[in-house]
Amino acid sequence: MKIRFLSGAAAGIALLTVSVAGPVMAAPVTDEMILNAGSDTGSVVTYGGNLQGQRFSKLADINSTNVKDMVPVWSFSFGGEKQRGQEAQPLVADGVIYVTASYSRLFAVDAKTGSKLWEYDAQLPDGIMPCCDVINRGAALYGDMVYFGTLDAKLIALDRATGKVVWKKTVEDYQAGYSITAAPIVVKGKIIVTPAGGEFGVVGKVFAYDAKTGDVVWSRPFVEGHMGTLNGKESTMTGKKNASWPGDLWKTGGSTAWNGCTYDPDTNLLLCGTGNPGPWNSHNRPGDNLYSASAVAVDADTGEIKWHVQHTPNDGWDFDSMPAIVSFDMNKDGKTLKAAAHFDKNGFAYVYDRTNGKLDGAYPFVSKITWATGVDLKTGRPNMVAENRPGPAAADGSKGKSVFTAPSFLGGNNWNPPAYSKDTGLFYVPANEWGMDIWNEGITYKKGAAYLGAGFTIKPLYPDYIGALRAFDPATGKIVWEQKNKAPLWGGVLATAGNLVFTGTPEGFLKAYDAKTGQELWKFQTGSGVIGSPITWQQDGEQYIATVSGWGGAVPLWGGEVAKVTKNLTQGGSLWVFKLPKRT
Repeated sequence: MKIRFLSGAAAGIALLTVSVAGPVMAAPVTDEMILNAGSDTGSVVTYGGNLQGQRFSKLADINSTNVKDMVPVWSFSFGGEKQRGQEAQPLVADGVIYVTASYSRLFAVDAKTGSKLWEYDAQLPDGIMPCCDVINRGAALYGDMVYFGTLDAKLIALDRATGKVVWKKTVEDYQAGYSITAAPIVVKGKIIVTPAGGEFGVVGKVFAYDAKTGDVVWSRPFVEGHMGTLNGKESTMTGKKNASWPGDLWKTGGSTAWNGCTYDPDTNLLLCGTGNPGPWNSHNRPGDNLYSASAVAVDADTGEIKWHVQHTPNDGWDFDSMPAIVSFDMNKDGKTLKAAAHFDKNGFAYVYDRTNGKLDGAYPFVSKITWATGVDLKTGRPNMVAENRPGPAAADGSKGKSVFTAPSFLGGNNWNPPAYSKDTGLFYVPANEWGMDIWNEGITYKKGAAYLGAGFTIKPLYPDYIGALRAFDPATGKIVWEQKNKAPLWGGVLATAGNLVFTGTPEGFLKAYDAKTGQELWKFQTGSGVIGSPITWQQDGEQYIATVSGWGGAVPLWGGEVAKVTKNLTQGGSLWVFKLPKRT
């Protein structure tokens, strides 16, 4: 098998440039603004729309009746030869859009005209090792600064007015395989950062940085046996050393929360989904391998773990649990539950009591799951199908017994976040229907090298579609409606009070659906695949919709037979903004 990791030579080197069209006059973004982001219709100041990750807007000027008239206002090109996967969610404040792009770039763009105000290009060294394209999912705003992570695992704070560097911190060692692709969030003056790199045998962690100084306030590893830190000193050990990791395997245990965390103000908990253990070959690491493939609740002030649910113990299929964990209040049986929902790579949708992690429900949200028959709600453990685990490598390290598993390791849902509508009480989930032949091989850890010990071929389950946007009832597990798509769905979702759901397709369309019925109401061809997360805001009395466009990400790199469906899609790199025409 030929691994499709991106090296520095393959990715190229970005040059450090800052071009300024003029200073941006901006009011400081405060903690209160971020906490109330879900009610602010004039700005989008945090990733996820609000800290809970709901991606719901109260705006209804554009609605299911008039969205058919929506037209583009302008399009902004990210330029150059860096037209790779664009998975960002833009932010908007004071009439300025802040958007990240491939190769660790960040742009400030005038929201009314589409004119570039400034651009920051990170200077990336040779040897960066992002596993799944040179993407970046977004930035964070706080005070007078804008923050984002880079492919060489740095956290950078820029002046919002000029784009000039205020401070720059090395979070982890990129030469060991670390990178940062997730959008950070800001919680009570702290920048929450989660490096990636689980395919290289690194150790996953969540960091809290002081937004003003760039100092580390606390850190929490997600592999048992490693020490957390608080205020510059060691705090407590994660779990108990060797409790679920034999020997020295905990030292290269993976479990990166590479897609970031959400935050629940009610409990002061960061809700972080952790990734695969290392290596993929589960026969090399007997045990549950905590805290991999789990939902982990972390105290936002101290970095202490308060509860966890492990979705795939001793994961042997690369079933990361990093899809977003979304907080919401659920009405069920006449009661209101402080809930959180998560749509796992493994094909099950989990609904928890977010105060303690107790499972309320676990439901399939894809059509075929072969590795487990269900989930025990009392223990939280899946009822695994033993014969669907790939066999151990042969004695000489060569290919072991292959099995066909659904979903594939690209997941029933992946990084691409769902939306939750407070109006309908439904989640809108970008799901995919695919499986894989998977087998194990011999593997030995080497710093900076791929640490899989497995091979795979991904295959579509059905001839007519792979992607499916599904409206999911978290109280019952029922799929209320779905819209199928020929290619995989790889972008985020936005829901609005206008009875609308927006998402994009690899074929290049941004689409709008009726939130109650699923009827397609509008679409626009952007010229390249839409795999970012759309946003909406109000400016000068008008509602705007924006999305990035640019095909790429993991699917064309890892997609096996699925890649045949997308091989002719055009790459790109642009930001599109839409609104209704002005009445005459």
